[in-house]
Amino acid sequence: MNLNEMLSPAVKKIEPSGIRKFFDIVSEMKDAISLGVGEPDFVTPWRVREAGIYSLEKGHTHYTSNSGLIELRNEISAYLSRKSNITYNPKDEILVTVGGSEAIDLAIRALVSEGDEVLIPEPSFVCYKPCTVLAGGTPVTIVTKAENEFRLTPQELEEKITPRTKLLILPYPSNPTGAIMRKKDLEAIAEVIKDTNILVLADEIYSELTYEGSHVSIASLPGMKERTIVVNGFSKSYAMTGWRLGYAAGDSAIIGAMTKIHQYAIMCSPTTSQYAAIEALRNCDEDVRYMVKEYNYRRRVIVDGLRKIGLDCFEPMGAFYVFPSIKKTGLSSAEFCERLLYEEKVAVVPGNAFGESGEGFIRCSYAYSIESINEALKRMGRFVKKYI
Repeated sequence: MNLNEMLSPAVKKIEPSGIRKFFDIVSEMKDAISLGVGEPDFVTPWRVREAGIYSLEKGHTHYTSNSGLIELRNEISAYLSRKSNITYNPKDEILVTVGGSEAIDLAIRALVSEGDEVLIPEPSFVCYKPCTVLAGGTPVTIVTKAENEFRLTPQELEEKITPRTKLLILPYPSNPTGAIMRKKDLEAIAEVIKDTNILVLADEIYSELTYEGSHVSIASLPGMKERTIVVNGFSKSYAMTGWRLGYAAGDSAIIGAMTKIHQYAIMCSPTTSQYAAIEALRNCDEDVRYMVKEYNYRRRVIVDGLRKIGLDCFEPMGAFYVFPSIKKTGLSSAEFCERLLYEEKVAVVPGNAFGESGEGFIRCSYAYSIESINEALKRMGRFVKKYI
């Protein structure tokens, strides 16, 4: 028996994540600095950890409902109301998931059928294309450009719409570019799709990490709530990556379909994490503000540092990534990252890990200590000097 031939053709076609390659090497490399993984270096706030511990002490170690604890869904509903001015019924319009990634996968599988087209602005997070392919859909890339601050423009969107278009993924603030969409930008996108049957998957996992003004959800615009699935979670803003908790909010018909898949694949999200998340939403606004302030400082340091060593760098206004161009060096993204790692022991991610349009760029995370960022910039400066 040839087990390789037994594998699903769709799975065999999917490439492994381009983010992980260099970090397997880094983990075994002494004195290496990683600016690669998008994970906060902050520890989860103590009151959140304490709530998780207390839930265990109280014996809350059983399954919750498939949709998640109603107390948590109530808090998510209140959070979305006060932060985004959107009202969701916690009973049937909110689903608690295993991280935002599960919510993305569930939404795509619930909506996309064989031959449906899914519009994906790129460069973008690595999971959108594989999830679309596994659902039988066709990913359609929309290339965003540095000169437009990596925003999706209505013209770019219109050019890609066909009768088969089913879903637009709107991933802002963006991983990997740090780009954001202002209200006027979202209004222009809403104008394009308002008279179509296109649905929107708004991946807002970095919504709290917006550095000038406040995040605006496209679901808050007139006529958009019913056609939008909002995905968010606790990993980034509350430094809860290991707790694996996210959620989706949307029309009850779509959330109901997503819940059916969730029932059979997962059952429910981790119970301890759900109790901890209740505390995060109720009492951790100040902790979030502190972390955002620190990220903002690091953002300014790394952007200024990259420009000083000679790299063109778009100024990110959200998330915790910068996406500098390395085209001046004459190296491909993969060559740059590999040589930087072996010559200077600094790990960053090739831009083309986030789609072909990311070639000529690298992604650096500033979710690391300022000491690590400054040392990485010093090493990168030595490296870049050899090429420009």
